Amino acid sequence: MNKYYLGVDLGSTTSKAVIINDQDEIIGRGITNTRANYAVAADIARDEAIYNARFSVLKKKLDSEIKANPHYKKYINDLESVFQYEQFKVRLDKLGEELLKTCKTFFKDEVTQEKMLGHLRSIRKAFKPVIKHDYLYNNLGAKNQFFRDIVSEKYNEEVNKLELSLFEPLMTVWDKSISPAENQLITFDFRELIYKAINELKEKYKNLPDEVTDNTSINFDAELNLLKGNFEHVSESLRTHIDEITEIEFNITNMTGTGYGRALLPFPQDCIRSEILCHAFGAHAIFPETRTVLDIGGQDTKAIQVDKYGLVTSFQMNDRCAAGCGRYLGYIADEMSISLNELGPMALKAEKEVTICSTCTVFAGAELRELTNLGEKKEDILGGLHKAIIMRAMSLIARSGGVFNEFTFTGGVARNPAVIKYLSQLVKENYGDKIKINIHADSIFMGALGGAMFARRNLNIALPSGKKETAEMN
Repeated sequence: MNKYYLGVDLGSTTSKAVIINDQDEIIGRGITNTRANYAVAADIARDEAIYNARFSVLKKKLDSEIKANPHYKKYINDLESVFQYEQFKVRLDKLGEELLKTCKTFFKDEVTQEKMLGHLRSIRKAFKPVIKHDYLYNNLGAKNQFFRDIVSEKYNEEVNKLELSLFEPLMTVWDKSISPAENQLITFDFRELIYKAINELKEKYKNLPDEVTDNTSINFDAELNLLKGNFEHVSESLRTHIDEITEIEFNITNMTGTGYGRALLPFPQDCIRSEILCHAFGAHAIFPETRTVLDIGGQDTKAIQVDKYGLVTSFQMNDRCAAGCGRYLGYIADEMSISLNELGPMALKAEKEVTICSTCTVFAGAELRELTNLGEKKEDILGGLHKAIIMRAMSLIARSGGVFNEFTFTGGVARNPAVIKYLSQLVKENYGDKIKINIHADSIFMGALGGAMFARRNLNIALPSGKKETAEMN
């Protein structure tokens, strides 16, 4: 029997899970938003990692066919996306039930109740096909792709189309319904959902155009045109493996929990490790020459020095304030009425960096509005804001011992292109241009990966003395 090891990183905004095998190979990864029920968040992240692991196995089994027909890879990627939609659809039905239940409880007057129930049904009917189209045609774009974010955006759009007097009562129903719906742990049947996904793709590919539509999409359309004639073959190959893949048991031999909310994980105490240790270990696993690690997560920033084994030698972290972290950026995005993932690209358009006096989340909105009223462009404000975040991080790094080659950047904020830009600039200015900066596509999973590796080795390593108490509290 194969042995697998689980690492769960319960962050303040997102919860991540990574499954590895005996060779430290990543078998599956999962991510979800951290909700009110931490146990549910951890379970969902773990389940997503297991689903991802099954798709990884599937790709390996179809490896020879994919090599012979590279466009088949597009089919498998599409299949995984539509599989996620099938999960989404089940959750959406649960939310619909919760909305109707809340409405019946909240509105006692029968006439008002029926009116509101009618609006809720219409809202759901309006955005359901839009979400389906976005999933099938990968139109979710740069926006957040968690259930709450997607549905909240569509629900708000439809509510805003109605008369103003309906806004408050319908949003109250939403607020009372989303948490109970989101915190339900739903068990999915992998075989059932993947067959539904195959049938959805069958309909999608049946309606593909016969010719390339324009020059800008020539490669994409060409891939789809190939699929139009061949998807039946790949889907049949796929069906021969589904039962086998469904029966695979991912028996977790050992597990480790980490992250901002690790103390609330339903894990034994001896399976809990500091996120500083886990991020360092995970970064070192991917980049063995790493000696300095910067992690910017949702709630805190950590500057970490490691030895040749990936073990922490010293570190510094911010206080409990979320200034300059993911939550701060999320607040700024809300103030500007854009998605979190649009902040970085907008900041890259800055012609100058406006000086930001404070990166305090409490005062961020007021300062943003003041600068806007003074005529500063949003792009320039965001440029200054991103630079201020990195200057704050560089101060922590300096106090931890400075930057040593190689330097690895981890955490969700490492996905932000403007943060990467200013980090590269400031590292070069302060430490020279010979420092190699590592940023992995899976940087957000480094903590969970480190946790899984701790689990496989069954290591019980403590933080170095000095700031140990502060780190363990955060």
